[in-house]
Amino acid sequence: MHNILITVFLFIAIGNPSIAQKKLTIADFQQKNTFSQQEVAGLQSSANGLYYTTLEDGKRIVKYSYKDGEKIETVFDLDKIENAPISYFSAYSFSSDESKILLTTEKEKIYRHSYTANYFVWNSTTEEINELSSKGNQREATFSPDGERIAFVRDNNIFVKTLRFGTESQVTHDGKKNEIINGVPDWVYEEEFFDFQENDKPFSTKAFAWSPDSKFLAYVRFDETEVKNFKLQTYKGKDSSFSEKAQYPGEYNYKYPKAGEKNATVSVFAYEIKSKTKVEVDLGEETDIYVPRLKWTADANDLAVFRLNRRQNKLDVLFANPFTGDTRLFFTEKNDRYLAVEFLDDFIFLPNNDYFVVNSERDGYSHLYLYDRQGFEVRQLTEGKYDVTDFYGFDSKKKIFYYQAAKKSPMQREVYYTSLDGKKQGILTPTEGINEAVFSNGFQYFINEFTNLTTPKTFSLYDNDGDLVRVLEDNSELKDKLANYSIPEKSFFSFETSEGISLNGWMIKPLNFDKTKEYPVVMTQYSGPNSQEVLDKWGVDWYNYLAQEGYLVACVDPRGTGARGEDFRKVTYMQLGKYESDDQIEAAKYLGSLPYVDASNISIWGWSYGGQMTLLCMEKGGDIFKAGVSIAPVTHYKFYDTVYTERYMRTPLENPDGYNDNAPLNHPEGITGRLLLIHGSADDNVHLQNTLKMAEALVQANIQFDMAIYTTANHGIHGGNTRMHLYTKITDFLNNNLK
Repeated sequence: MHNILITVFLFIAIGNPSIAQKKLTIADFQQKNTFSQQEVAGLQSSANGLYYTTLEDGKRIVKYSYKDGEKIETVFDLDKIENAPISYFSAYSFSSDESKILLTTEKEKIYRHSYTANYFVWNSTTEEINELSSKGNQREATFSPDGERIAFVRDNNIFVKTLRFGTESQVTHDGKKNEIINGVPDWVYEEEFFDFQENDKPFSTKAFAWSPDSKFLAYVRFDETEVKNFKLQTYKGKDSSFSEKAQYPGEYNYKYPKAGEKNATVSVFAYEIKSKTKVEVDLGEETDIYVPRLKWTADANDLAVFRLNRRQNKLDVLFANPFTGDTRLFFTEKNDRYLAVEFLDDFIFLPNNDYFVVNSERDGYSHLYLYDRQGFEVRQLTEGKYDVTDFYGFDSKKKIFYYQAAKKSPMQREVYYTSLDGKKQGILTPTEGINEAVFSNGFQYFINEFTNLTTPKTFSLYDNDGDLVRVLEDNSELKDKLANYSIPEKSFFSFETSEGISLNGWMIKPLNFDKTKEYPVVMTQYSGPNSQEVLDKWGVDWYNYLAQEGYLVACVDPRGTGARGEDFRKVTYMQLGKYESDDQIEAAKYLGSLPYVDASNISIWGWSYGGQMTLLCMEKGGDIFKAGVSIAPVTHYKFYDTVYTERYMRTPLENPDGYNDNAPLNHPEGITGRLLLIHGSADDNVHLQNTLKMAEALVQANIQFDMAIYTTANHGIHGGNTRMHLYTKITDFLNNNLK
C-alpha cells in the first residue's frame, strides 16, 4: 500500500499582498489544475552523455546540449510525417545507436502502474514509422541492447520482434489470464515490489531482462493457478463487460493473495535468441519465495536472480549460468525485522564489472557498501546518522559515486559524491530543500529538480563539479499567477511526545490569522512505513483552501516513517498501527494545547494507510477527535495482500495479536466523534470489503456514521467529476461537524 495523495505545501506569496485578491476554490485543485507546476517531460540522456532530449507537446523529441543547455535540433517531429499513423505519443526510448525510436501510444491502464499500449518504431535512416505489432496491444516493449530486436508481452506471453526482417517470434506459449503470466508481474508484485524506482527512470513493470550482449532474454514466470480469485463488481465504463443499460452489473476477476494465503509460484528462465531455446534457472528447493528482480552482470556472463524469502528478511543473490540454468550463491543480506524493498534497485553492478554496490541498513541507517566481484565487502561508502535515499551510480572515469541523502534533515534531500578510495567527498546541491538529480550517461552533467517550502519546482543543469550551467525551467509563470492570490502561510514545527519522541510536522494557519482566536483543526496524515508527508517541498492545494476558510491544517510524521534511521522506521514491526496512532493522538493533544487552537474542534482524516490511522485514532483517542474522514482504509490486515502485510506483520497465524489488537474492525465502540467512511466500489488494492465490514461493526456497536461509495472507482477514486464531488463532500462534512 502506498500513499496516493500528493503532499501539500504552502507557497509564501511574493509581492504586495494587498493586490492578491483572488480566493482559492475547490475547483482550482480538482478541476482546473490552477497551480500545476511545469515539468521537463521525457528527459533522457544521449548515449554519449553530451546531449539530452525532452518530449514536447506529445509530438516532438528535441535535443539539447548539456554543455550550454542550448537547443541542437528536433530529433523527431510527428507533424512533419506525411500520413502519420498516430497523432501523439506519451513516451519514447532510443535504440543504442539512436537510429530508432520506440514510441508509446494509446495507453490503457490495467492496475496502478501497468498498462497496455500500441507501440510504433521510427527508423531515422529509412524515415519510416511502423507499428510494432498488428496482433493486439502490447506491454513493456523494450529494445535489445544492440537495437536489433524489441521484446514485449501480449496476453501473458513474451514475443520478440526482429526489426531487420519485421518478423515476430513467440517466446512463451502457456500464458493464460489468471493462470500463467510470463515477463510481467502479477498484481501483488506490481503493487509491492515494482512500486519503487530510480528517480531518473521511466516507471517499468518488466519481469524480463535483456543480457548486455543481446544474446539472452531472461524472464520470470508466475503460476497463479493456486492463488485465490477476487471478484469486483462493476457498474459502468470499460471495466464492465455489460453496457450501461444492462440489468446486471459486470464483473472483474483477478488473483489477489491475502495475508497468509498462497502466492503465485515463480520460476526463472533464460531464453537464447539465436537457438530459440530456453533453460530453467535453479532457484533451490524452497518454492514459497519471491523473485523481485533480475539483473545481468556487466560482462553478460551471469544472470543475477534476487531470491527473497517469504518473511522478507533474507535476500540471496544467485548467479545463474544462462546456458545451463545452474546457480551459485553470490551474496546474502539479512535483517532481524525485514529488508527494505525500496533499496532493491540500489544493488548495482559497476560498468567495469570489478565491483558492485548495495544499500544496506546494517549499521542502523541506510548506507552504500562496496563489494568486489567475488562478493567480499571492500568498504562502507557512506557513513553517519542519516539515510541514503537514492544511489545514482558510478563515474568510472573520475572514480566517483553519486547519491542522494537526507543528511541535513529528514525533511530535506541533497545530492552528494564520494570517491572510490574515500578521499574525496562533498555536496553538489547546497540549496536547502528537496534535490533530485538525473545524471547524463557518463556522469559529466546532471539536471537537478529542486523545490522547497517557498520555491516551486526548478529544473537546473549542472556539471559534475556542481557548477550551474543553465536554468531550464523555473515556473516563473506560476509565480506570477500566485501573486494574484492570498495564500495562507505554511511553517514547520516539532514537538516531543510523552514518551520523549521528537516528531516533525507542518502547519498552515488560517488566512488573516489572529493569535487571540481559537481555530478548528484538520489533521492530515498518511503514516505508512517509510513514507513521509513532512518534507521541505512546495505546493498549493486543498489544504490551503481549508486554511483560507478558517481551519488550521496540520500534518505530523509519526514513528514508522522515513529518513530517520532503521529503528525509527521499523519500530512498528509486528504491530502496524499501534505507534503511528499513538503519535497522531499525541499530535492532537499537542495542537489542542496551543492557545490559538479550539481543542474541542479537532478532526483527522487520511486515505489508505491514513484512512486506517483515522479509524484507530478515533477509536483510541475518544473525544479528542470531534470528526474524522477515512478513505479506502484497511480495517483488518487479514484482508490485505501477502507481500505488504507479511513484510511488516508476518502471517496471521504467526502474529494473531498483532493483527487483532490494532485492527480498527475490532474496536468500533471507541469512536465518539462523527465519522465519514468513503470507498471506491472497484478498489483493486484495498477492497471495499474493508469498509463494508467496518460499517457493519459500527452498526452492531450502535455508532452512527456517514458513508459514501463511489461507483466503479478504484483506490484513487478518479474519473470525470468524481474528485470534485469527493472533496466537496469532505469539505461539507467538516463544515457541518466542526464549525
